[in-house]
Amino acid sequence: MTRKKRLGVIGTFVWDVIHGRDVRTAPVQEWGGITYALGALDAALPDDWEIVPLMKVGYDLLDRAQEFVRSLQHAAPDAALVEVPYPNNRVELFYYSSERRSEILHGGVPGWTWLGLKPMLDDIDALYVNFIAGFEMDIETAQLLRQHFKGVMYCDLHSLLLTVQPGGLRTPQPLPNASAWFRCFDVLQVNEDEMALLAPDPMALAASALGNGVRCLIVTLAKRGAVYFAQPDFDGLTSLAGRAPGEPVVPAFGPVRTALVPSERTVTLGDPTGCGDVWGATCFSALLAGANLTDAIVAAHRAAARNVEHRGASGLAAFLRGEIHTA
Repeated sequence: MTRKKRLGVIGTFVWDVIHGRDVRTAPVQEWGGITYALGALDAALPDDWEIVPLMKVGYDLLDRAQEFVRSLQHAAPDAALVEVPYPNNRVELFYYSSERRSEILHGGVPGWTWLGLKPMLDDIDALYVNFIAGFEMDIETAQLLRQHFKGVMYCDLHSLLLTVQPGGLRTPQPLPNASAWFRCFDVLQVNEDEMALLAPDPMALAASALGNGVRCLIVTLAKRGAVYFAQPDFDGLTSLAGRAPGEPVVPAFGPVRTALVPSERTVTLGDPTGCGDVWGATCFSALLAGANLTDAIVAAHRAAARNVEHRGASGLAAFLRGEIHTA
């Protein structure tokens, strides 16, 4: 039997309490955080890949989180979460519009150290990293990961650009030592707000990211689509094949490739929670399946638009696959 390729997923399970998603109803409680990306990966990964969660979960929600992982068709047979003796991350979300919200964080599991993470990487072929909490790992661990891991790494910077106020309110913050973070990943995803915290304009960010070894920077633009900035030789993951662990990436000679890939349709009513996570997980799945960059972005647009039509992360994979047609 042919061995399936293994996608390691680093992120955080979060229990959400959502206010204002629907003004006619009371606050909704459900899974959030990495579960949206896991659902999208489950829907979009080719059948020769399986999902291996590399995640810690608080003791109070471990059983529920394990149940969620078992519901994934692409979950590896040995997929398991690491229990820690801390209350799990819980977030209150307050929506003011489909694109604007505030977050209040309660609890929180500790991030990975390199000594804890290293043994879990032995049979991992690629990594999807989503900084849901913002403290899944520190820069030293990320640098060691880049030095020793031979596979491609996709990263959504996400909450690395948020800090936590004393009452738990999450507020934007610039990313200290951004160049060092850039050097750790092959494909980087940010949204417009995050982009503005990283550089004065898109071209400045692209120059910094690509100059520090990122092969492709993608900026999601909500309803307008996404714009990418790529090394001249990057139009998919084949250009990364055969790289040795820790081998420095030398930027290819030539002009940076860039384009706006617009959304095919706009969904104005529904649940916007998790759209960026669904977008990135679908984009990376398509790249792993061999798609070129534009086709992967188009697939991500479609999945994110479909996510708006679904409530929550439970059942999301089946909904994205078209197996169920009502949310």
